[in-house]
Formats: sequence, C-alpha cells, structure tokens
Amino acid sequence: MLRNGEQFKATIVSSDRSAASLHLKSGKTLQGKYENMDVQKYEKKTLWVVLLTMGTMVVEIVFGLTTKSMALLADGIHMGSHVLAIGLSWLAYVFVRKAQKSDTFNGESGKILSLSGYSSGLILLLFAIVILYEAIGRFIEPADISYRDAIMIAVIGLVVNIASAFLLHHDHEHSDVNIRAAYLHVIADAMTSLSAILGLLAAMIWDIPFIDTIAAIISSLVIIKWSIGLLKESGMMLLDMKESEHDHGHQHH
Repeated sequence: MLRNGEQFKATIVSSDRSAASLHLKSGKTLQGKYENMDVQKYEKKTLWVVLLTMGTMVVEIVFGLTTKSMALLADGIHMGSHVLAIGLSWLAYVFVRKAQKSDTFNGESGKILSLSGYSSGLILLLFAIVILYEAIGRFIEPADISYRDAIMIAVIGLVVNIASAFLLHHDHEHSDVNIRAAYLHVIADAMTSLSAILGLLAAMIWDIPFIDTIAAIISSLVIIKWSIGLLKESGMMLLDMKESEHDHGHQHH
C-alpha cells in the first residue's frame, strides 16, 4: 500500500515537472518569436539606411574627385563613418538572428544589441569631440569658407539623414538600445547639418564667420550629452543594472 502511494506521488511530481517544463519551453518559444520579429524588422530598417548612406558616400566621393571639390570629397569620407556606425547596428541584428536560431548558443542575445549600442555611443561621442576640436581650432585660426559649396553639402547631408531617420523611426517603449543608437546617430548628424546650414547662411549674409563655429560648438555639446546618456543606458544593460526612475525621466527620447 505504501509502495503504491509512493508511486502515485512520484507520478504526480513527474507530471508537474513535465507540465512546468512544457510551459517554460512554450513561453520561451513565444518570446523568441516576438523577439525574432523585432530583430528582423530592425535588421531591414538598418540595412536600408546602410545602403542609402553607402550610395550617397560613393556618389559624393566620385563627384568630389571628378569636380576636384574637397568639400564634397570630405563629406563623402564623412558618410563612410555613418556606414561604419549604422553597419555595426545592422550586423548586431544579423548576429542576434543567427544566435536565436542556433542550438549551440547559450548566451543572452540581447547582450549583443547592448554591446553594439555601447559601441555606437562611443563612436558618437568621438564624432562630437572631433567637431568640438575642429570648431575651437577655427576660433584660433579662422579659415576662408566657400559658403555656397558648404551649404550644398550640408543640405545633402540633411536630406539623407532625414530619410534615414524616417526609416529608423520606432516605438521607444518597445525597442532595444541598438535601434535607438542608430536612430540617435542620424538625428545627431541631421542636427549638425541643420545648424551648419543656419550658421553658414547667417555668416554669409552678415559676414560674421564665427557664427558657423558657434553653431558647431553648440551641436557638439548636445551630441556629447546624448552619447553619454546612450553609453549609460547600454552600459547598465551590459552590467545587468537596473535604472532608477529619476535617471529614466531625464533620459533623452
């Protein structure tokens, strides 16, 4: 009688474990499908931006070489940094998609996106520091500006970045740090292009060259603030640290 009772109890425990395992497996499968949908969607978004930016880069470099325009050539090389930054975000989604389908990968695929977001934050911070350094250099040693060429390049950059921003637009509450990093990168550069256009127009109309420099300094300081926020957010995700509500409220969206 005791043996039968033990067998019955063991059967119940085994059934409960099987049900729990099935429930856990089912939950992971559903979560994996949801995450996979987001990964594929953001992978396509970032790929389109990479192709758009790469196309602009090639056109500007070719025309810069054929027309001997240093401004066009320089902006074409600058577009290369965008291909690198957004390309990094795209590759992160490719790796995550492959990791989710892999039976041998036991790590957290979300860490790949956090690492990519952190790397993008570093690139953005470096980009802002270079702008700040060049702007301060212009104060010390003013240079002649070809206003019409510079405005034309800034307009091209603004159009490309606005198109990229539309492609990368997402719901902030249901997104990851990687897509936010890519979006922030194009928004930051769009702001730089816009401030350059306004600064150059003002400098050309009123013949005050340093207005362009002041606009560049203001843009770089804003981008530095954004990049530090991105580094903090992605860094906390990498370290599995929870963000306080106070910090979240002051975070850039």
